[in-house]
Amino acid sequence: MSDLQLIPARFIETEFLDHNSRFITSAGPAFSVEEAQKFISKIKTKYPDATHHVPAYLIGHGASTIAHCSDDGEPSGTAGRPALSVLQGSGIGDIVLVITRYFGGTKLGTGGLVRAYGDSVRNLLEALPLARRVATTTIMFVIPYPLFEQVQLIISNHFGRIRDKAFGADVTLTVRLADENVDSFKAKLTELSRGQVEFITLEKRDNTIMPLEK
Repeated sequence: MSDLQLIPARFIETEFLDHNSRFITSAGPAFSVEEAQKFISKIKTKYPDATHHVPAYLIGHGASTIAHCSDDGEPSGTAGRPALSVLQGSGIGDIVLVITRYFGGTKLGTGGLVRAYGDSVRNLLEALPLARRVATTTIMFVIPYPLFEQVQLIISNHFGRIRDKAFGADVTLTVRLADENVDSFKAKLTELSRGQVEFITLEKRDNTIMPLEK
């Protein structure tokens, strides 16, 4: 799936304890260094009394990726680099994260810190909802009530997102689709309705975060 250029679908936080030290990993999408820096500042403000805020981010995908990390006061090489290494192995880009540590009174040692910061990112990645950054088209159309359930299934099968529903004499739907799925979607609805559906294009966007799950 690496060719899909995966990104985070939204903001997420995970947490775990290691020898009474609390590690909170916050992550989300970022499409520029400036966005990543704003995210990092926001997390530092959210947890102002934490012992460390270890950041890492990857902007872009592949050879053009901008990578950054910092140990933020932890011993050199024990925090930022392990976190970034796990992130780089994930195949995900356009992502920023901050590992916030509250020291629990027990020193973890160099090896313990490397494991803890690496595990923080691994735990985060297991829970992270994924998306693609794609060009999209938002369309509006009207369907009769008897076709509503079938149309919802077609929307789901084309990874579309219903943006609005209006129930009157018929059902008016506003749907956002990745451009690559628009023609197939229209063909399916045209077939289902025997050519009775008319489509109105409301918006075209070059960059939209489209979750992978239906």
